[in-house]
Amino acid sequence: MSYAYLFKYIIIGDTGVGKSCLLLQFTDKRFQPVHDLTIGVEFGARMVTIDNKPIKLQIWDTAGQESFRSITRSYYRGAAGALLVYDITRRETFNHLASWLEDARQHANSNMTIMLIGNKCDLAHRRAVSTEEGEQFAKENGLVFMETSAKTAHNVEDSYGIKVGYGGTASAGTGATGGGAAVQRSACCG
Repeated sequence: MSYAYLFKYIIIGDTGVGKSCLLLQFTDKRFQPVHDLTIGVEFGARMVTIDNKPIKLQIWDTAGQESFRSITRSYYRGAAGALLVYDITRRETFNHLASWLEDARQHANSNMTIMLIGNKCDLAHRRAVSTEEGEQFAKENGLVFMETSAKTAHNVEDSYGIKVGYGGTASAGTGATGGGAAVQRSACCG
């Protein structure tokens, strides 16, 4: 199938935060409760249509283990956006965000849009990181923020942030396609 635009996304964050599950929910609209650890990088793709323009999203799901960090770094090149994911039920995954963000900013295009994703909001009864803390980290670091659930698909469609920008140009917030960028910004679940 042909497409008008191609956007590459990278999913980053600690191991076990639900990166692979988010990708599977977005590409296949299904949840797999037990998922093997990602070794290196996995790939997914999906076609979306915005204003009658076919857009292909290439999504690279990276391993969260420290031993794969050097492999992950090579996948930042050419990425229009990154989903920086943490698990709202595991504070240590939130505490590691600054390190992931530093990596992204060091190895990616300076125009790359980064979305902070607090995953597993279906487990609000086990919450260890408040929505306000996620919002504050995003605000301090110039990130788009939302909470999602790969299990229930809450906000999964919105988390990829593609919509038509000013002048009818499809964009991922990078300005790489010419027109002004418009990034999807959505309230998180509560």
